[in-house]
Amino acid sequence: MFDAFTKVVSQADTRGEYISDGQIDALAKMVSDGNKRLDAVNRITGSASTIVSDAARALFAEQPQLIAPGGNAYTNRRMAACLRDMEIILRYVTYAIFSGDASVLDDRCLNGLKETYLALGVPGGSVAAGVAKMKDAAIALANSKENITQGDCSELMSEIAGYFDRAANAVG
Repeated sequence: MFDAFTKVVSQADTRGEYISDGQIDALAKMVSDGNKRLDAVNRITGSASTIVSDAARALFAEQPQLIAPGGNAYTNRRMAACLRDMEIILRYVTYAIFSGDASVLDDRCLNGLKETYLALGVPGGSVAAGVAKMKDAAIALANSKENITQGDCSELMSEIAGYFDRAANAVG
């Protein structure tokens, strides 16, 4: 996994080029927006258990067959595994937000996850729906204007949404 700075340097080094003005400007913008990024990560991390449990509750309300006898989340063991997986996806999304790079999310969480779910008979569409519910809650928290670094957060919120969308697409 590379952070945004290491990634830019590595790519320039591979090409045998200097870092471009555009790359420097993009990194400078990332630094200037760093407090907003940290605020978002702190808010999501601080409310992770609520985000996961509320998303699961909403998912099971919409898809009650998942928790009915024979459903994929029926029995405490299966329910715990579902909640654990949602928590892991959320945790890796926060790593991606923090670093400004999706490679840790892809490499350590999403790579092969769909195949694993298929092999276990886990409905990928349901997992994707749960991820979408976590996305909505996380963005609402991260985008709140209370006690947060002021400024335009639209690009960061779009980036955060992209990480959740990436996760939902990987399993759905």
